[in-house]
Amino acid sequence: MASSRASRARPAHPNLVFRRLRGSRSPGEFATAVRRAAREIGEQVSCDARYIGRVESGEIRCPNYAYERVFLHMFPGRSLADLGFAAREEVRGRRRPAAAPPDPGAGTGPAGAPPPCCPCTTGGGRCRTDSEIDEESDVLRRAFMTSGSATVAAASFGFGGGGVPSQRRRVGEGEVRAVEDAVRRIRLLDDRHGADGLYVRAAQPLHAAYALLDSGAATRSAVADRLHAGAGELALSVGWLAHDSGRFEDARSHYAEALATARVAGDPALEAHAFCNTSFLARDAGRHREAVRTAQAGQQAARRVGSARLLSLLALREAGGWAGLGDRAGCEQALGRAHDHFARGAGARDPEWMSFFAEPEAEALQAQCWAALGQWPRAASHARRAAALQDHRFTRNLALYRAELAADLARAGAPDEAAAAGEQVLVLLGGVRSARISGMLADTASVLRPHRSVPGVAGFLDRYEGTSARRA
Repeated sequence: MASSRASRARPAHPNLVFRRLRGSRSPGEFATAVRRAAREIGEQVSCDARYIGRVESGEIRCPNYAYERVFLHMFPGRSLADLGFAAREEVRGRRRPAAAPPDPGAGTGPAGAPPPCCPCTTGGGRCRTDSEIDEESDVLRRAFMTSGSATVAAASFGFGGGGVPSQRRRVGEGEVRAVEDAVRRIRLLDDRHGADGLYVRAAQPLHAAYALLDSGAATRSAVADRLHAGAGELALSVGWLAHDSGRFEDARSHYAEALATARVAGDPALEAHAFCNTSFLARDAGRHREAVRTAQAGQQAARRVGSARLLSLLALREAGGWAGLGDRAGCEQALGRAHDHFARGAGARDPEWMSFFAEPEAEALQAQCWAALGQWPRAASHARRAAALQDHRFTRNLALYRAELAADLARAGAPDEAAAAGEQVLVLLGGVRSARISGMLADTASVLRPHRSVPGVAGFLDRYEGTSARRA
């Protein structure tokens, strides 16, 4: 029987497309890139050089779902067919030849049996029906039931109290609302607690949202549009958590995913938001010219939205890029446009995510511009105003603005005031975890160490070092 099955199996055809995509990298180097890309999107695959060889030889005609998501992340805009793979329908239900080594990361079947080529195939080689397994629903269940919005998600995605997926259902109002609620919840928790403890958990509902998009189950255009917008905003929220916790490459990947979603959906508001975050990330990563270009691209998209506040924020992002380049004239021109747009006030077309952008944030972004230009007293003046105006309920931003104030005062020649502001940040950090804020405070402490004899500075440094030791 084994020889009979082997004679009926299709001969392997080399995947020359995938080989070309590997380029000059060795199979081992490319496998490392695959594992790194998997981590960027929260997948776990055990890719090695042998797996790459099996793909290129044509032995693996279609990857499992985990590898599919990784490969499409690595090569955005391409389909599995564009990567040289066969359609899943062609290989569904076919077992691998008995001599084939296991597929890393694909899981194992019954003892002695090779793992199936796709998650719907049983150990016996037949394809399960939807009533036996719905991989799509299972992804959603795992992602949302372990997220902070478990109750909402369970109700919206049709899961019972035991977490067992129900039959396949179309995407409708409930599912879209669950995605939108996940975005709001992440933003609220970030405002209160900072990004460090949230990023890994927040990635789970993001995968679920994109699984909904990939399913193509939203039949009504209005629902599909909202789902695209919600998934894109969720990608930006998760990207921001990565950004604020110092995971810049992860953030870059999430922001790019959101931008691609915006372009596919023709959504200028989402596109402007993606460019806005990308500009901010580029500035933080020291890519100041990219910060300018992406902020300008965001302004082009924002003109189709009709929100003066959105244009103001993007002009401030552009100003930050010019400041990083040391171009004071360019910075001041962008700041002037930001002031003009901001003065027009809030409007009905302002995106929901911009609720954070009020006078305190505008002052803080100006402080960052002047700090980048080395104008420390002027930077401290804006940072002080940002901290004074900030609503105390938003602990993370309050800590951020006071950390900026401490850093600016330390360099402006006011070590006693810097130490006092730093003390306030230490108090707030009891409930906030943000790599950005911790890094700013570490920088301030470094600047203040030569001034330990100044009243108040020694006490701040001792408390800072004690806190840092406990957090380590």
